[in-house]
Amino acid sequence: MGPQQSLRVYRQSHSLGPAEDLQFGLRLLEGTRRHASGPKYPPATPPLLRIYRPQPTVAFGQRDSRLPGFSAAQQASRDLGFEPVVRRAGGRAAAYTQGSLIVDHIEPDPDPIRESQARFSAFAELYAHALNTAGISARIGPLPDEYCYGEHSVHGFRPDEPDVRVKIIGTAQRQIATGWLFSSSIIVEDGQRIRRVLTDTYSAMGLRWDPLTAGAANDVAPAVTVEQVESAILDAYAHNWDLKEWTPALT
Repeated sequence: MGPQQSLRVYRQSHSLGPAEDLQFGLRLLEGTRRHASGPKYPPATPPLLRIYRPQPTVAFGQRDSRLPGFSAAQQASRDLGFEPVVRRAGGRAAAYTQGSLIVDHIEPDPDPIRESQARFSAFAELYAHALNTAGISARIGPLPDEYCYGEHSVHGFRPDEPDVRVKIIGTAQRQIATGWLFSSSIIVEDGQRIRRVLTDTYSAMGLRWDPLTAGAANDVAPAVTVEQVESAILDAYAHNWDLKEWTPALT
């Protein structure tokens, strides 16, 4: 990471729809395959940061889709106004709304596996720093029995109420032979809606978890907005990359 590295920024103006947003990320990742053809054929997808606000979605993991209660969990999602999708990366079900940000960092890489674990740590540190800059007390590390457990989750807390802690950021990544996609969901608003839909979907699948781990950044920092968090993230990136606005040809 360094200012000498150029990173295109695509601020997607609107959601394409839950399934379409996930698929578009994978298409951008596939765009790194032209990188393997040599310098004469630049990648369709350069090093890229894609940011958008999603429609209400419950993104299930591959393991979820094999559980006996999966169909009931999908219906529970729909009943509460969330579209169920199955993602190719990540663990258990996670939920987000228009009060969230999805950040996809995509880069061509001839050896995408080599630093895959280091990326989890590096991006967790970057995002935790951004949240703290935005006025959200945040730390890296999982909460006991959190939903979609991850060693590098970022959680928020209230300094005056240490028992109030909620998961704010979950991350996942996918690699192909020519590049990697690191995706982060940042929950800023709508904590109550997310807690409710996860309670019903996890119950349907028979999964044990602590509903108090679900929430949003404004549960611990009430004044924070999605716009403030997005600005803080871009500022954090600007300290490490040379950012340039960009619109992908893959539409």
